[in-house]
Amino acid sequence: MSRDICIHTWPCSYYLELEKQWVPGKISLTSLSLKFMTDKTGEILVSFPLSSIIEIKKEASHFIFSSITILEKDHIKHWFSSFQPSRNVVFSIIEHFWRELLLSQSEAALQGSPSPVTKGKELTNLMACSQKHLEDTAMVLHHQGEQLDSISRGLDKMESDLDVADRLLTELESHSWWPFSSKLWKMPSETKPRWDASVASSKVASSKAFGKEGIVIRIPAIISQRTESHVIPGRLTILVSGLEIHNSNSLLMHRFEKEDIDDIKVHTPYEISIRQRFIGKPDIAYHLMSAKMPEVIPILEVQFSKKIELSEDALVLRSTATSSPVEKGYSVWHAASGLMDCAMHGEPSSGSQESRPLQLQSSEPVISEEDVGELRQILRKLKDLALDAKTELERQDEALDGITAAVDRTALTIDKHNQRMKKLT
Repeated sequence: MSRDICIHTWPCSYYLELEKQWVPGKISLTSLSLKFMTDKTGEILVSFPLSSIIEIKKEASHFIFSSITILEKDHIKHWFSSFQPSRNVVFSIIEHFWRELLLSQSEAALQGSPSPVTKGKELTNLMACSQKHLEDTAMVLHHQGEQLDSISRGLDKMESDLDVADRLLTELESHSWWPFSSKLWKMPSETKPRWDASVASSKVASSKAFGKEGIVIRIPAIISQRTESHVIPGRLTILVSGLEIHNSNSLLMHRFEKEDIDDIKVHTPYEISIRQRFIGKPDIAYHLMSAKMPEVIPILEVQFSKKIELSEDALVLRSTATSSPVEKGYSVWHAASGLMDCAMHGEPSSGSQESRPLQLQSSEPVISEEDVGELRQILRKLKDLALDAKTELERQDEALDGITAAVDRTALTIDKHNQRMKKLT
């Protein structure tokens, strides 16, 4: 997100060096900067970007007040104190977003080039991001298909067992049941279900492919549980089968299975809550903040579409920051086709008033041949992924219809067997 979104605000005091006094107010952390506003006049006393910070430390002013000091590149030192709910909470969150910003800038510097980013590169990066989201969606969809296949196998086993029960009940209901018919004892071995080994092997393969190794994404996060007065650094891991929360020492704090999660609330693009409800005992709830959370929320929306809830603030920020997925997808594809046509033919669209100036520059394409080749490759992958997702959805629809019919048949057969057993007793 390019917009400077407010992440959190805390009451605190700022020390004015010239007047030698503390001024009460609020410090606001945004995705790109820090600001302090006074309570009395609402004036912004200090505002500086996170990228200009050299050092963040915990110190004590006059050996009494616990404070946080922030040193800028110009060796300007700012003193903040009287934090609510606590100094440690504010320090951990500000340090997290500062470090993540520095890491993202260093990665961009290593991967980037001194030349300015061209339109072709911007479009390629946008399409690559769309490809990643579609791949994540396909992974979750594939895991859902595996679960449906497991349900189908279980229903097949139940029908096989009910067939055996039907034969046994038929023998017991026959008149020549004493001293037992030979058919009862000479039941062929084929009646025994032979799918046990295949089911076991499929479960093992599924656990290897979609267990802890089936990681969709992993991000650093600031974690709190039940109360915001105590936070610890850690990480959030999104799996195809659930979520895992680890502390900074990589120790597992909690694992949420996919079916155990009751709701996920998105407070802001950088802040979420995960909860599992219980009857008769406290709920398990975790509050997480992360600078990488905007990358995770779209995946959570796909994986937990019926359990995720966006707050009003998150909805407003999303609507102002980005357009709808349909409009965004249309604009991406429209821009891709338009730019590729311009690059291949070197001509602007007809009817434009600016066609003459652009025709003078037709020798310089909008995007290079290398970018065009990369875009074609990405578009092919997107097309293949979309077709595979469509095929998988159609298969799952058929599987759901088969499961529904099998459940109805099984329930009816069980009722009939129960009635026959009552007559025998």
